[in-house]
Amino acid sequence: MAVTRNADAVAPVRSSGAFSIWLTQHASTSLGSLGRLVRQPFASLMIILVIGVTLALPAAINVVVKNAQSVSGSWDNALDFSVYLKPELTVSEAEGLARAIGQRADIESVELVTADAALQEFKAQSGFGVALDQLGKNPLPHALVVRPSAGNTSAITSLLHEDLSGLPETELVQVDTAWVQRFHAILDIVRQAIAIGAALLSIAIVVIIGNTIRLDIENRREEIEVTKLIGASNAFVRRPFLWTGFWYGLFGGSFALLLIQYGLFLLEGPVSRLAGLYQGNITVTTMGFTESTALLAAAVLLGLLASWVTAARHMRRIEPK
Repeated sequence: MAVTRNADAVAPVRSSGAFSIWLTQHASTSLGSLGRLVRQPFASLMIILVIGVTLALPAAINVVVKNAQSVSGSWDNALDFSVYLKPELTVSEAEGLARAIGQRADIESVELVTADAALQEFKAQSGFGVALDQLGKNPLPHALVVRPSAGNTSAITSLLHEDLSGLPETELVQVDTAWVQRFHAILDIVRQAIAIGAALLSIAIVVIIGNTIRLDIENRREEIEVTKLIGASNAFVRRPFLWTGFWYGLFGGSFALLLIQYGLFLLEGPVSRLAGLYQGNITVTTMGFTESTALLAAAVLLGLLASWVTAARHMRRIEPK
């Protein structure tokens, strides 16, 4: 019984000791790989800069597309119907028509813009207030701003346009959805281009890191042969090169994030001035925590993939003589 208890007591210690040794070896190897990069500052910096710029290009374009979608003033407003009523309609008649239209299931809301309110708004925004005051009669009609329901299909929206145009009180119905559809089509093309470009640039990063690791392996060929001669496995010899790829990916991804954030910082001033000219509120949307983490993770994975493929390929060719 005593022997059994001693064996049970030793087993966790051995397991813990093996894990501690493994962890210590990896920590030592990672610091050694980082030290090699520090001892070659210029070459390491060039590789990191290339990786960072390569990663920043598709990420920055993706941020631009995201900002284009969230420009102030919801794009849903562009899908509203502007229903211009006949000039002879009174305010009370226009209000009754607005209530009747608002009861439809395919309409989310209806807003009445009276002729007097439209004229005052036009005076304030056009700068022709003095000239408009000389008019003896308000030339603007009452208008209804009709917002369709969010779940409407294109067929329902077209039918709604026909129904509003056919009302006896309606003079003109305007809805300009074509440019919105074209804009979203352009954004879809840009998204596809980003995906294709990101894939091609990822291949370029793998090639860059892989070529760097290959040169490092050739420079340390004699060291690798001696290490294998005393019994080291390919996995053990490959470990420092994997950590080198990890550091390249981590530093390259971090530099890409800095480039993107700095570029957005430079855009804040011009965007604010543009928003002031159009009396709007345009804010620059930055990369969130999830997107930033995904970019760093992608950079690290590319570094590990490039270093593992290159090291595994060349380790089999290096054997002690």
